[in-house]
Amino acid sequence: TNVLRAVTNQLKELDGQGVKADVVSIGNKATGFFNRIGANVVASVVGMGDTPHLEKLIGPVKVLLDAYTAGELSAVYLCFTRFINTMKQEPLVEQLLPLKASEFAGEATHAWEYIYEPDAKVVIDDLMVRYVEALVYQAVAENMTSEQWGGMGAITAPATAATWTGTG
Repeated sequence: TNVLRAVTNQLKELDGQGVKADVVSIGNKATGFFNRIGANVVASVVGMGDTPHLEKLIGPVKVLLDAYTAGELSAVYLCFTRFINTMKQEPLVEQLLPLKASEFAGEATHAWEYIYEPDAKVVIDDLMVRYVEALVYQAVAENMTSEQWGGMGAITAPATAATWTGTG
């Protein structure tokens, strides 16, 4: 499928740069594909069914976030099929971590000061985990939508849910 082609291209590009890539796969097709090509699959989720469940995704998200926090990964990418409409779905490879400042750049409209409890670092760290989990959940939901609508329109749609590639 197109998303697997996009991930394969990303893996080849990283390999050409001498960067080792770890993969977390979501879905039977993605897991089988990465095992066949000999990718280093560090975690996987299969048996998602027709509805994504966040509790099934938390484990793989934690594996990558822990590795990134420990400095074992230099970047984390999310690869999925974005649902545009019933006739068009596009494969995407987006960098999740480290966050790009441009994503949050904007003009400050206020200069309020906040007091965080327990402290700002703990709050921000917890929010970051929830933010990444939400992005992965959204990618899985969009991929499932693409798959279901693609099947209804007699288009071969990707059956893989989402794939994370971390580089280190």
